[in-house]
Amino acid sequence: MKVQRVVFALTAMMFLLAGRSSAQQVKTDYDRSANFAQYKTYSWEQVKTKDALDIDRIKAAVDAALAAKGWTQVDSGGDVSILAMEITHNQQTLNTFYDGFGGGWGWRRFGGGGFAEATTTTETYKVGTLVVDLFDTKTKQLIWRGASSDTLSDNSNKNIKNLDKGVEKMFKQFPPGSAKK
Repeated sequence: MKVQRVVFALTAMMFLLAGRSSAQQVKTDYDRSANFAQYKTYSWEQVKTKDALDIDRIKAAVDAALAAKGWTQVDSGGDVSILAMEITHNQQTLNTFYDGFGGGWGWRRFGGGGFAEATTTTETYKVGTLVVDLFDTKTKQLIWRGASSDTLSDNSNKNIKNLDKGVEKMFKQFPPGSAKK
């Protein structure tokens, strides 16, 4: 019986720890009628963020991703205009830990007691989302959108690393149709 309690307690602890460490979420979408082969240059329109230090970080990450795809940044009048927005919000997770078993779920022949205590705690943490929009400069139409969300850390270096990783994932299959054989 003690082994079962320890195993359950360890499983509960893993769920407690996993609640906050969600994997980075990256999503992209694009205009299916856009001809991405015609776009070779881009210009920055705006980067919206509450932290002025993130403006250059966001631009550097996107610039590196687009340069790797053969695109060239120009000061103005590029084929594509880029708008990026960083948003943060608080998110909560409820964690419940069960302790003081009274026999468990039928470990005895005809069932048994039940849970004696359950402790639930609320954990609040910050989630950051970066949205990158690409517009056809001539038509002003949105042609591509990428979004990356991840838990923010108190460690600036970790946040920068996650930003770079998220942008890299966003542009992995860019331009649309490039991965087709």
